[in-house]
Amino acid sequence: MTKAPVNKIIPFSTVDGPGSRTSVFLQGCNLACGYCHNPETQRLCNSCGACVSKCPAGALSLRDNCVFWDDAKCVSCDTCIAVCPNRASPKVREMDARQVMAEVEKNIPFIRGVTVSGGECSLYPQFLTEFFTLAKPRGLSCLLDSNGTVSFSAFPELMKLCDGVMLDVKAWSTQTFQSLTGGDNAVVKENLRHLSAIGKLEEVRIVCLDEKVDAEAAIRGIAQTLGSETPGARLVLISFRPFGVKGDFSSLLSPSSQRMRELRELAAAAGFRRIIVK
Repeated sequence: MTKAPVNKIIPFSTVDGPGSRTSVFLQGCNLACGYCHNPETQRLCNSCGACVSKCPAGALSLRDNCVFWDDAKCVSCDTCIAVCPNRASPKVREMDARQVMAEVEKNIPFIRGVTVSGGECSLYPQFLTEFFTLAKPRGLSCLLDSNGTVSFSAFPELMKLCDGVMLDVKAWSTQTFQSLTGGDNAVVKENLRHLSAIGKLEEVRIVCLDEKVDAEAAIRGIAQTLGSETPGARLVLISFRPFGVKGDFSSLLSPSSQRMRELRELAAAAGFRRIIVK
């Protein structure tokens, strides 16, 4: 079976889709968002070994030019991440779908489904297909949390198994998106149309930060793209929070409550009826 780098598995989560879910976070991302709260999930460990001697618990070792992580010794202090010149995490496991499902099965009596996030989960479509193939017969709903930069229309088998995608729209204009993430949003807009057309758009999310995100343009653009489907689409407006953010964005302020109310009113005027503000 296909393997993917797993950053962590959260047994019970109530913030990654409806109900209690097991959330699987994959390592590696094709964007570099300025407001990312988990930049250590963006890059893969290159086994440089810089973290090994710095680990206060002795949970890391270098063998055959590879960094090994001992979960039993780890105290989750994240010193390894703080000292990594690649801003990566050595606490990543290469796992196939059966191995991940073995972890999920422990939680089945208490969960409604699974959500795969990242990093960017869509970088591993074959793994996702194999994992959801195992999850569906167990009565679990299957969701993806994605930045939308990989075309879902290229993976029809995965989309048949997937119950929905929680799609991040980082910005609407190409220039703003590039400035914020270092990437291009043409495929994001394509995915927005495609997921809506096939009934797999679980929700659309915008992180609101006036200095860096064209949230008003995004709200209008999403509504225009969805057309008659706008009233039924769930739109989540997320207030930027600097806590945990690294770099220049850490000094930026959250939008005011008044500003978030204004964006909610704009979304309602654009035709959205299912609006959540966080």
